[in-house]
Amino acid sequence: MNKVTVAVAQWQKNNADIRRIRDSVFIAEQSVPPELEWDAEDATAVHFLAYEGEYAVGTARLLPDGEIGRLSVLKDWRGMKVGEALLGAVIHEAEQRGLEPLKLSAQVQAVEFYQRFGFAVVSDEFLEAGLPHVEMRRETPEA
Repeated sequence: MNKVTVAVAQWQKNNADIRRIRDSVFIAEQSVPPELEWDAEDATAVHFLAYEGEYAVGTARLLPDGEIGRLSVLKDWRGMKVGEALLGAVIHEAEQRGLEPLKLSAQVQAVEFYQRFGFAVVSDEFLEAGLPHVEMRRETPEA
């Protein structure tokens, strides 16, 4: 595998890559209804794409209120630190923008992944798009 790079993406310009990844992961693999996957938040979010070479293999978004979402990596690239690179880039961008606390809605099987980045569970388990989730938050450490 080539080195993975992460770049800030533009919704209008990079829409095809973002949609290809999220369609594959959330709609095809996890059976999330398209009407729940695609929302008005995409237009105002900061989007990120992870690339192997020039091929986009993962994506995530950051909302203006500090909510991280739609972190997804294509199946063949999982376990190769693509998610780590994406989340690290999102956290860095959020810190640069002064967004805190950061929050997200995590699928329960991903809780340990987010905990490695300082997120803590702050809710009971609930269903979102038919999948078990928990709310998580990350406070910025005091300097």
